Amino acid sequence: MTKLTVYLAGQIHDNWREEITQKAQESNLPLTFVGPQTNHDRSDNVGEAILGEQPNNYYKDNAASDINNLRTQVLMNKADIVIALFGEKYKQWNTAMDASTAVALNKPLILVRPTDLIHPLKELSNKANVTVETVDQALDVIKYIYE
Repeated sequence: MTKLTVYLAGQIHDNWREEITQKAQESNLPLTFVGPQTNHDRSDNVGEAILGEQPNNYYKDNAASDINNLRTQVLMNKADIVIALFGEKYKQWNTAMDASTAVALNKPLILVRPTDLIHPLKELSNKANVTVETVDQALDVIKYIYE
C-alpha cells in the first residue's frame, strides 16, 4: 500500500488531530499526518523568536505570519490529501485560508463542516473534492482509496 501524506488543516484548540491519527493507526492505514503549528504561543511568537523583537504587534504578527505561511506551503506542497476541519466553536480564518490554498494548489481536499455551516461554506464546499460532516467520515473517504 502506498503511504500518503495528509495535511490536517483546522483549529488547534482540541485534540481532533490526535483522534484521527489514532483511528488511522488502528485501521492500519499507511498515512503520515502533517499540519500547522499546534502550539499557539509558538505560532504567535515564532517571528520574534527567529528575527528578534519587533517594534509593535503589527510587525510581530507579520513576522510570525511569514514563517507560518512558509511552513504551511512546504508541508501542504508535500501533502497528497488535505483535510480541512471547520469546527463550531472557534473562528475559522486559518482553516479557510488553508482550504483555499489546497484548492489553488489542486490538492485533493476533504472538507469537514457541521450542518450549521452549510450555507457560509457553500462555495468552498463546492470546490472541495468531498464534503463530510465528521472527521470519521473524512477518514472513511481515505480508507476507500485503499480498497
